[in-house]
Amino acid sequence: MPGINDFRDKVVVITGAGSGIGRATALAFADEGADLVIADVHEDRLNDAATEIRQRGARVTTRAVDVSKKKQVKDLASFVISQKGCVDILYNNAGVAIGADFESTSLKEFEWIFSINFWGMLYGIKAFLPYMIERRTGHIVNTSSVAGLCATPGMSAYCSTKFAIAGLGESLRAELKKYNIGVSTICPGVIDTRIVADGCLHLKDDTRATNDRVVNFYRRFGWPPERVAKAVLKAVRKNRSVVPVGPEAWLQWIGKRLSQRNHDATVEFVGRFLMNGKR
Repeated sequence: MPGINDFRDKVVVITGAGSGIGRATALAFADEGADLVIADVHEDRLNDAATEIRQRGARVTTRAVDVSKKKQVKDLASFVISQKGCVDILYNNAGVAIGADFESTSLKEFEWIFSINFWGMLYGIKAFLPYMIERRTGHIVNTSSVAGLCATPGMSAYCSTKFAIAGLGESLRAELKKYNIGVSTICPGVIDTRIVADGCLHLKDDTRATNDRVVNFYRRFGWPPERVAKAVLKAVRKNRSVVPVGPEAWLQWIGKRLSQRNHDATVEFVGRFLMNGKR
């Protein structure tokens, strides 16, 4: 099944578009002449992104949306259809992070991260998919992570949500092919965005992986979000399924597929080094 090659005048809906990957992707679609509807829980960031999009000569509409609220996502879909008449591309990108070992992560925190990362994505698909099925065309993009392909110590809650996204994406892709609807799962590696700084970090001060060090690592070594944006547009054009982004993401994914035993040993070593090692 071919992807969508020409984005001009296509209605593109992006959640979590106020910063990071969502914002960079919105700008990339804007440069292609898309008609954008961007949503974010942070209105100030959303308005800044919209201003930059308009400066590039593209059309954009903003909506303040908390994706963990089913009604707000449903209302977003109704608004898009009433104002634009259709949706061509849905990018479920909104997400948050928790950095902590399993014992330190409360059930309430698990519920919180799932409400945004997984349920927020699911609400988006459920709200917009009927309109795509009706037209027998469209493309859904979901942001997972390399942590949704290869688990990482100290990120059990985050990994759980991202594995769920990856699994649903692959299953949904097979089911929706008959409707000419594509599904792509984007799996970035280390990307310089606000997700770590804005997240809930409960890392211990007597280990190498302290809160400050993790935030600084992403700022210093993370790839720019524009790299992910480029991968998103290519995934839609080529109708790609699972899309790791960044050399470290590809290496982890390929390494795990080649040898689960070696991958497990590497994960255990990294866990001991980061979570237990003294500074």
